[in-house]
Amino acid sequence: MSLPPVRVIARITAQPGKEAELESILRALITPTREEAGCISYQLLRHQSDVTEFTFVEEWQSDAAIDAHFETPHLQNALAQATELLACAPDIRRYTILV
Repeated sequence: MSLPPVRVIARITAQPGKEAELESILRALITPTREEAGCISYQLLRHQSDVTEFTFVEEWQSDAAIDAHFETPHLQNALAQATELLACAPDIRRYTILV
């Protein structure tokens, strides 16, 4: 019996005035991440009324797949580029699907 997929909600907040730069970095993650083993779904959202707030809604086959994602060069590069653009540390949470 396989384990249920894992969902990740990652909230990322840009410094005011840095939204476009951060959005560009985040968008660049989409294609390579969707091609990773274990990635089921990877979507980038932008808050409708707070233009500084971005959210990734992700679904992965396992925690191991998510852990491997955090080690990929494209994610490590994006984190390095984004650090100075962030208002605060990203809020990344893992969830188990119950129903």
